[in-house]
Amino acid sequence: MNATRHDFTAADGVRLNYAQLGEAGARPLILLHGLFSDAETNWLKFGHAEKIAAEGYRVIMPDLRAHGLSAKPHDAAAYPPDVLANDGFALIAHLGLTDYDLGGYSLGARTAVRMVIGGASPKRLIVSGMGLRGLLNTGGRAHHFRKILTGLGTFERGSPEWLAEAFLKTTGGDPQALLPLLGSFVDSTEAEVRAITLPTLVLSGVDDQDNGHAQELAEALPNASFVEVPGNHMSAVTKPELGRAIAAFLGG
Repeated sequence: MNATRHDFTAADGVRLNYAQLGEAGARPLILLHGLFSDAETNWLKFGHAEKIAAEGYRVIMPDLRAHGLSAKPHDAAAYPPDVLANDGFALIAHLGLTDYDLGGYSLGARTAVRMVIGGASPKRLIVSGMGLRGLLNTGGRAHHFRKILTGLGTFERGSPEWLAEAFLKTTGGDPQALLPLLGSFVDSTEAEVRAITLPTLVLSGVDDQDNGHAQELAEALPNASFVEVPGNHMSAVTKPELGRAIAAFLGG
């Protein structure tokens, strides 16, 4: 099963790209990748999308603005607040989706939450690699990644910053596009998060606390289930258990 690639246009005219896997008439699932990553690395490379598609889903995986095969503008004006959520709405409109599921990993999970807060209406939501703190206080992670992008080549081998830089190199990330993107992150309020009532899977690596405790997020959501898989923030997304957990949730 091979993914196909397609372009669409954001509201501000920026060209964006998405991968698609599964039968054209199957139920749509939009999956959003994490920062420095792309659809290929997060969802295709380790078989997650294929596993989900085999369960009868059309898996739609955009490369977020400034990532992958999507455009990577350097102008800060291309990164207004919540731009990634707005790009998600543009994709839904482009595909004409009215009945779909939505999820993401890390930055993608936060973006999916921002979309729901902004009025998106998926049947089910998947929030992986994300805790409550990562939704309420985006500045901490933005500061961490700003430090990485402005200090490339200076980090001690094996440090979290060095590992993130190494990952950035494997995905061909563009620091001049990613830096202004960090300024587009918007904090959610606890009241906004607690108002999300749709069935939600909160999924996390057992050793992942990069965005806070995922279980705390699950407890804040009125209709959430919490599942842990092996790994930390960097490694959990490579584990087959992640794709299996998403497929099981959607099939439940």
